[in-house]
Amino acid sequence: MAIELDHVFICVSRGAPEAEHLVRSGLCEGPPNVHPGQGTANRRFFFANSMLELLWVENSAEAQNEVTAPTQLWERWTNRGAGACPFGVITRPVASDSIAIPFPAQEYQPIWLPSELRIYFSPAAVTEPMWLYMPFLRRTDHERRFKGHPSGVRKMTGLALETPLAPESPAAAALSERRIVSYRQGPDYLLTIELDHGLRRQRTDFRPNLPLVFCV
Repeated sequence: MAIELDHVFICVSRGAPEAEHLVRSGLCEGPPNVHPGQGTANRRFFFANSMLELLWVENSAEAQNEVTAPTQLWERWTNRGAGACPFGVITRPVASDSIAIPFPAQEYQPIWLPSELRIYFSPAAVTEPMWLYMPFLRRTDHERRFKGHPSGVRKMTGLALETPLAPESPAAAALSERRIVSYRQGPDYLLTIELDHGLRRQRTDFRPNLPLVFCV
């Protein structure tokens, strides 16, 4: 089945003060969001085809309840500086009538989501990114929300992950085969996002504030 990147998240400090570095780099921040019952909240940056989400746990009890606990969001957020991968990669179908799940996954139905919808996440170790598939998401969702950035960037066109341990889950393999994400090993977790095919040949490194690099 044909799938594509919808958005990525990075686990950050409560309130996401790290977002200010993105604003100073020339991004326009979109409206934030909260996830009732899941215990998380975010700050968001929309592109014409995708989104960058800075995610944190706002309510520890909700993040550890029986519905949310299997996602390991709590472990990923609390251990983001102690061996857990702080990233999540969320995919969507290319065709609106596609419902097949592209990798082995568990079903997740949080209370903030309408009852007829489902999220699917890979049971991969927290040393890998959190891999999710949301069949109800559409590219037009981001096209509608995208208002432009002062820097002029428009689209995410590539995603590369650097991790201390090579991802070994079926989900990681599925996204690599579809050229949604590429991998390399390195000493620390690092997310490199290519914007607009990197035609300007400019690189912005947000470390140590965020494990993130933009290639524009």
